[in-house]
Amino acid sequence: MKQKSDSASANLRSCRLPEGLGMTSTLLALSAVAAPFAHAQEPAAEKKKPAGDATELPEMVVTADGKKIYKPEKLATPKYTVPLRDVPQTVTVIPTEVMQEQGSTNLRDVLKNVPGISIQAGEGGVPPGDNLSIRGFNARTDLFVDGVRDFGGYSRDPFNFEQVEVTKGPSSTNAGRGSTGGSINLSSKAPRLEKFSELSTGIGTDDYFRTTLDVNQDISQIQGAAFRVNGVYHTQGVPGRDFVDQERWGIAPSITFGLNTDTRFTLSYFHLEQNNLPDYGLPWVPKENTANATVDNNTGLPSGIPKGVDFSNWYGLLSRDHEDIQTDIATAIFEHDFNEDLKIRNTTRIGLTNLDLSITAPRFDNSGADAADIRRTDWKNRDQQDMVYSNSTDLRYDFQTGKIEHQLVGVLELSREEEQNRLRGDRNAALAPNTNLYHPSPDSGAYTPDIYYTGAVNNTTADTVALSLFDTVKLNKQWMLTGGVRADYFDVDYHSRAADSGGNKGAVTEAGRLDKLFSYRGAVTYKPQENGSIYLGYGTSFNPSAEGLALSTADTATNSMNLKPEESSTIELGTKWDLLDDKLSLTGAIFRTEKTNARTEDPADAGDIVVLDGEQRVQGFEIGFSGQVMDNWRLIGGYTYLDSEILSSATDLEVGNEVSNTPKNSFSLWSVHTLPAGFEVGVGAQYVGDRYSNSRSDTRQEAPSYTTFDSMISYKVNENVTLRLNAYNLTDKEYVDRVGGGHFVPGQGRSATLTANIKF
Repeated sequence: MKQKSDSASANLRSCRLPEGLGMTSTLLALSAVAAPFAHAQEPAAEKKKPAGDATELPEMVVTADGKKIYKPEKLATPKYTVPLRDVPQTVTVIPTEVMQEQGSTNLRDVLKNVPGISIQAGEGGVPPGDNLSIRGFNARTDLFVDGVRDFGGYSRDPFNFEQVEVTKGPSSTNAGRGSTGGSINLSSKAPRLEKFSELSTGIGTDDYFRTTLDVNQDISQIQGAAFRVNGVYHTQGVPGRDFVDQERWGIAPSITFGLNTDTRFTLSYFHLEQNNLPDYGLPWVPKENTANATVDNNTGLPSGIPKGVDFSNWYGLLSRDHEDIQTDIATAIFEHDFNEDLKIRNTTRIGLTNLDLSITAPRFDNSGADAADIRRTDWKNRDQQDMVYSNSTDLRYDFQTGKIEHQLVGVLELSREEEQNRLRGDRNAALAPNTNLYHPSPDSGAYTPDIYYTGAVNNTTADTVALSLFDTVKLNKQWMLTGGVRADYFDVDYHSRAADSGGNKGAVTEAGRLDKLFSYRGAVTYKPQENGSIYLGYGTSFNPSAEGLALSTADTATNSMNLKPEESSTIELGTKWDLLDDKLSLTGAIFRTEKTNARTEDPADAGDIVVLDGEQRVQGFEIGFSGQVMDNWRLIGGYTYLDSEILSSATDLEVGNEVSNTPKNSFSLWSVHTLPAGFEVGVGAQYVGDRYSNSRSDTRQEAPSYTTFDSMISYKVNENVTLRLNAYNLTDKEYVDRVGGGHFVPGQGRSATLTANIKF
């Protein structure tokens, strides 16, 4: 019988400022340092956007004549109506120029510029792809493309990114479910009323080859119309990893009508195909595994990283492992300006991701005499389809009540998300040969996979109706209030069929859950100068059981249909300043995030149900910078300190420990200098501190801290041709990049690429 529960979120407990961080004085000092610069320059006049402009995207002009570089002015989403310096929240924007200079080929490359984000390895219940956490909290489902949730399990290529926007802190008011640590929006390239074409082609080590094309053309026969096409082909072996390789191609055409008019209409399509050999990296040496005492004693490390093992080792089977992904996204955007004060925008999206995955999880074989035996019978597979239908309407109304200015935005969001996962088996899986920890073989020997569908299938349908309202209230030139509320109706139906047995269809289990949720966010902002702000903000978020589109009827499951959503809140005090004629942005913030009813269970009690009695806290501070220090020197980067702790848990071995995959310290820097004769040089550094695979003292594995360095040199041959040489991981540092439960994925080794950018 189908069961369904109904809940409304409870009031969040109050949240205090972080104690003992000593950062309030730091923020005040930053404000004090910035203030003289503010007095020393004329405040930049805020230009009124002409009616009918096609897009809210920020100005991003790359020249050497003192124009703004690395410093987008606004976020792409219409929910934010003020410049970035006045958004009362920690936000990092990586513009396309940074991605091009760094030669970024995936989203993980782009996010290296944002400290406080940790990358996670795939596990049995989660496919590989862009798995990450923000400020210590999982954000796998908190990825958006042009404001629409993009929950498919795949690696995203930046060939069609205009900018990547990372918003930190609970923001369910903006993003809906999830977003405990923050969310990421990928802003797509859009047509413009100008003519340009750019071809980029690169070669490099590890059989690297990549070419991208960006063509924009106005349509002379139709006034205000333009089209744009972006494309990519990419292939390479992963540096420092045996056998692992990637191949993909994509195309993204778009057309806009009515540019520079009051009514605009944009149609876009995105297609990306990937054929990869996936990677689960190296196995951790289990702490509790006495059969592997020989291996464990040889490590000399508390982290469980097997000593003497080459980080290039790959433990999969070439005859079985593969990853084939196809992603298609079709979008229609309609915009109309009734006048300068009243505007409407509607976005309709259909998105589809198909994933065909088989991947070997390297695990120690405890049954034999050889402690270095790695078994390959533990394999993960998915034949998964994720689909989303979404429609969002944004209505903005600017008005005044007396001398008080309002920028009011109302949003109605309707969406349906569907996920189907057909389970497969391998009749010969038990025959998969072991391999050696130190000298693995990718060959299967006499073993031949026999893959078949078991009849088991999981289907999920999630319907969301959300209504939100935001208001930015400008009391005067110095004071501004920002507030937002959102009501979510999240209705999930889950249908699971077990594997067929004895010629009979498997048993069917149906579950359902309805969550009606309310989230809110508010902030007060003080502007001592036009180009600076100091803010205090508070926001909430929620994590329902079906956040990852799966439910269980068992009370012992973390995604039990009987569990209410987890609830989180953040309080943040920060400051933002635009200096040096608005060319350089400096930001700083202290914050505390509390999850007050985290899911928890007692592992010692087999019958113990999962309850919402846990408590987790992440507090810390961030400092960020982006823009131009001088006309010939630009940079982007920041530092994040995260103090995380499990305050309460039914698992005693977790209490007092750090939240998993949450380094205390992380830092990033990318700096580029313009030299005479058309040369530019860039250097980059990334530091990530120690972090753990989980929070249990008896089983967690430690990923040691690491620092990597990159470099770039480019030469402008003429106005149309630029050559660029990029080198990555210059010291060939061996480090743990992605942390998993039973395994970890090493970071990429030293590599280099040479790219030619040609403008037509």
